[in-house]
Amino acid sequence: MTFKIEFSIQATKFIRDLPNNLKERIKKKFIEIAENPFRYLEHFEGEDCYKLRIGDYRGLIDVDFEKKRLFVRVFDKRGRIYKR
Repeated sequence: MTFKIEFSIQATKFIRDLPNNLKERIKKKFIEIAENPFRYLEHFEGEDCYKLRIGDYRGLIDVDFEKKRLFVRVFDKRGRIYKR
């Protein structure tokens, strides 16, 4: 049950500007998520989306079950995600 992962412009820019070691760690996690999203994703309270935790970073992700698509709408440091 592999899902396709798409990123918002904000998420793409944020990840692009991270150090290479963090980018690799995030890339590996997203590969794992594409194979089995619900092992890693938790429902985000008060929103119609899921959250992903990778160290000090968080992502808010929309899930389309019919199209098997994950859309990373926001990816940022933990503190900034929860202030939105």
